[in-house]
Parts: sequence; structure tokens; C-alpha cells
Amino acid sequence: MEELVGLREGSSGDPVTLQELWGPCPCIRRGVRGGLEWLKQKLFRLGEDWYFLMTLGVLMALVSYAMNFAIGRVVRGSGIPELKTMLAGVILEDYLDIKNFGAKVVGLSCTLATGSTLFLGKVGPFVHLSVMMAAYLGRVRTTTVGEPENKSKQNEMLVAAAAVGVATVFGAPFSGVLFSIEVMSSHFSVWDYWRGFFAATCGAFMFRLLAVFNSEQETITSLYKTSFRVDVPFDLPEIFFFVALGGICGVLSCAYLFCQRTFLSFIKTNRFSSKLLATSKPVYSALATLVLASITYPPGVGRFLASRLSMKQHLDSLFDNHSWVLMTRNSSLPWPEELDPQHLWWEWYHPRFTIFGTLAFFLVMKFWMLILATTIPMPAGYFMPIFILGAAIGRLLGEALALAFPEGIVAGGVTNPIMPGGYALAGAAAFSGAVTHTISTALLAFELTGQIVHALPVLMAVLAANAIAQSCQPSFYDGTIIVKKLPYLPRILGRNIGSHSVRVEHFMNRSITTLAKDMPLEEVVKVVTSTDVAKYPLVESTESQILVGVVQRAQLVQALQAEPASWAPGHQQCLQDILAGGCPTEPVTLTLFSETTMHQAHNLFKLLNLQSLFVTSRGRAVGCVSWVEMKKAISNLTNPPAPK
Repeated sequence: MEELVGLREGSSGDPVTLQELWGPCPCIRRGVRGGLEWLKQKLFRLGEDWYFLMTLGVLMALVSYAMNFAIGRVVRGSGIPELKTMLAGVILEDYLDIKNFGAKVVGLSCTLATGSTLFLGKVGPFVHLSVMMAAYLGRVRTTTVGEPENKSKQNEMLVAAAAVGVATVFGAPFSGVLFSIEVMSSHFSVWDYWRGFFAATCGAFMFRLLAVFNSEQETITSLYKTSFRVDVPFDLPEIFFFVALGGICGVLSCAYLFCQRTFLSFIKTNRFSSKLLATSKPVYSALATLVLASITYPPGVGRFLASRLSMKQHLDSLFDNHSWVLMTRNSSLPWPEELDPQHLWWEWYHPRFTIFGTLAFFLVMKFWMLILATTIPMPAGYFMPIFILGAAIGRLLGEALALAFPEGIVAGGVTNPIMPGGYALAGAAAFSGAVTHTISTALLAFELTGQIVHALPVLMAVLAANAIAQSCQPSFYDGTIIVKKLPYLPRILGRNIGSHSVRVEHFMNRSITTLAKDMPLEEVVKVVTSTDVAKYPLVESTESQILVGVVQRAQLVQALQAEPASWAPGHQQCLQDILAGGCPTEPVTLTLFSETTMHQAHNLFKLLNLQSLFVTSRGRAVGCVSWVEMKKAISNLTNPPAPK
């Protein structure tokens, strides 16, 4: 308590403190205090809470605007399709902007907080976050060292960042690198291997080390421990069932990819849903989440979906090496009121529904629920849910085999019981590999579980599933690129569509605008003002049309604007004078010949990440080929137009 030392001069007896007497500007401070007291009295005449209500409204409006701003800025969904497009040579504005990092983290945290309601993962968003950090660190390195920007060096960083994103989610550096190679690019430089492995190993080691420091694990170990039998993990006749499982996963993956792409396209073209997504993304997200939450409510339908389990607990239970059918064949277990961490498989059991009923119901419901969840405009990963769906498919087949052969399959006079967990492992790798068109999911399954005893059957299942899926449907990420209408170059199978017999001259764009060195400036100005292309092919003369280089439009416009002041009277200016005056020209390092086949041109585009190339015939510029002409030619081969 401060001591009172006197009274204000001329006052009616109000005490004054020592601080007020000797503080800076006492008169001004007393005036401000008096004004605040007067304002307080006036405000309280209208009620003590009205301005708190006003403040609440303003703050919530700011929060709402910030959420809309964040949702609008962040790249929604997985982020991997956009990264594939960028690595193919297309520049996407703001995709690698570090300003989106916070919005991505907040959005992903909200998605993961929903748990089994949305049933979504984090692999894709983690890849996006890793890529954003890599791009930022690359810019910092370039600025610090003083080197010019190098696009190839940037692509090396992005590929390594994609591997780190996968490795830090699963603690699996080997499969992380291989998965990023298979998904991100059609051609991969061996020079990038050590970069990806080094970064992924550092990320995976730190991820597992933090779990040890946080007392979650005793030592660095796999995320999903299994206890499969090591001496005889499977009998030789079971190989047939593993291959059959791969075929089933391949067929179901085709159905899933077709339904997911069709529904996503419907959502974007439907008048009501497209308008809702364009104007009220939070409203659409809330409605979709409400539908999913109503179904997954544990005391309701969620009882038959094991909705009380997290995604990690789903895999822990599905990889159980004991047969649930055999354990419940002669007994009836009550459904526990609370989740039992020691008996997670109880969540899959119902006395009237049986193990087969709950697994089948889980697959049917999660099939369309996951498709609906993929349309929600929030950051989310879709690999982990697909991995769990595959594990449920394998578990269902494994339990059916365990019921059909309760004592096991006799091979060589020895009978070993069937382990449904091994089929769940193979199903997870096969279904996720078929949906993403990758083989590295087999290695990922081994790194996740720390088991390699099922290496051969799992790999055979993955190969069988991929053989079916790749021949029927585009991958999940390619399908998303198609639906989002991102720039992409489709794959071609030459022996199936005859691309080796189609030459570039059959589908190239012949209406190109060339600039000749002897072209008068008046005509150059007309060409520049009437076209909006980024660069012009430069030819030796109007008569010869020999291609000698490329002129950028922006630099040419700048040179034309600066040139008129130096024009000499009576002298006919031509483009050669502008070029000699300092307008730079770029050499043409690669062109296509008119006799080049479509298959060769397609390989060049994919290998070098090109978007367009000029076509020459005996050195003369006769046309150009871009992604537009290439896609149209491939479409005409795969779906020939009806004859007129």
C-alpha cells in the first residue's frame, strides 16, 4: 500500500500518492484518468455488459475471417498431386510459400483431432510441409552463399523433402525414399539417392529418438510391433491365397479409384455443392463431418466399426497373429464398456454380428465414408486410411482361411496354424500399393512392423494388385490431378495404342509466330502487340526460316520501348538492330524433328520435365509441340474419334 502524503492543491480533500506527486506529467495523467472515469460512467449507464458483447462479436468475426483466410490460402487435401505437377516443370504460385506453413499445421491439427470421425491421416500434408521447409531453406542457402537460383538444385531439395515427409511419419527411411521416387517422378536421377536417404535417415532417427526421450518407447523400435511366428510363418500352399489376396485388392482398388474420382468430379460440377465449396467451405466441411460423426458414434452404428480405436490401434489390432474366429467360436464375449488396450480385438467382436460381419461392415461403410471425407477442403492424408482398409481386407480373408482350416494347412507332413495377421499385413501393402501405383508399400509394411518373414508373399500380393490396378485405373494422385485439372502429361503404352508409328508432324502446332532477323521493326511491333506468347522463335531470315534461337517477349518489349530515341533518320530499322543493341537471345539446345515419333517425344518430355519444344525440318522451324498437343494426340489414339 502506497502512503498518502497530502492533498491536491485546491481540491475538496481527495488524497494523492507520492507517485502521483513526483511522477512525470502529473497534470496530463490526472486529466487522462478523469476522462476515463467519465467514459466509464457514461458506458455503464447503458449496461455493464453491452461492450463486452460487442467485443465478443468483433473477436469472433476476426477469428472467422482468419479461418476463412487460412482455409483459402492453404493447399487443401493431400498436396502430393500439386508437388507432382511442380516436379514435372509446372510452376504453381504460392504452393511453396512459407506463409502457408502455419495454416497447414493448424488445419492438419484440426483434421487429426477428429480421430476416427473423419478417419484421415497426415502423410500428404507432412510431405507438403517438408517441401515448404526445403524450399525456404534452399532460398536461405542461395542467399547466404550468393549463388544464383538453380532449378535442378531446387528439384533435388524437393525430392529429398518428399522422402523426409514420409520417413518422419512412419519412421521408415528406406520406404520413404522409394515411395517418393515412385510417386513424385517418372524418371529419377541416381545422384539424388544419397540426398534423399541422408535426409530421410536423419528425420526418421530424430522421430524415433523423440519417442524414446518422451518415454513412449524403451528404445528405437518399429511403430507397430507384431509377434508373427518366425520358424514357419506360412506354409507353401498359402502362397496361392496371398496372390489371390493381391488380385482381390487390385479389383477393389480399381472400384475405389473409379468411385472416388467420379464422386469428386460430381462434387466439383454439381451446382449446389460447387457453390457451397466456393462460398462456404466451413459450412460444407461441417455438414460432411456431421454425417460422418453421426455414423461413427460409438454407442450407435460406430459399435460395428470399431470407432473407439485410433488409426494406430486399428493397425495394432488387425496385425494380431491370433485368429479371432477360433477364439470366439465356442464362447461369447460381452462388449466392454471402456476400451481395453490389452484386448483391442474385442472392438471388432459382436455376439450377433460375428467377426466377419463387423469386418465386412467396416469395409463397406469406410469405403464410401473415406470417399466423402476426401472432398472436405481441409489438409489431410489419404494413405493411412487406405493402408488400414487393405489390412481389413487381408484380415477378413485370413479369418475365413482360419475358419476353413482350423488346424492349419498340411504341408510336408507338418501342420501349422494360419496367422490372419500375416494376411492383414499383405492386404495393407497390396491395397495401398494398388491405389498409389507403388511397390514400395511392401517395404513400408516391413519397416512399420519390424517383420520381414512374410517378404515373399507380401511382395507377390503387391505385384498382383499393381498389375490389375495400373492396367485399369490411374493412381489416386494422378486421378486427383485429372479432377483438379492440374497440368499433367498422361502416360502412354506404345504397343497398345501404336504411338511408335505416329510422328510429330501429324499432331504438332503449325501456326507458330516466328521473328526473322531481317523483319522490319514495324512488323515486329505488330507481332508483339497482337500475340501474348512468352517467347518467340528467332529465324535467320524470312526466306530461310532457319531456327537460330529464342527471344523472350518481356525483354523484346523492353528493348523496343527504349529503341525509338536512337533511330537514325532515313534508316530502315530491323530486328537485327535491336538484337545487336543488347536484346539477349537464348540458344535452342533441343528441338524435335518432324519425323520424331510420339513415343520418343513423350519420353523426352517426361525425362527432362519439358513443357514445349520447337519442331524443325532440315533446320527450318515448322511448328511446336506442347503438353496440349501431346495430350490431344494421346487422347485421339486411346479414344479414336468417330468417323464422319
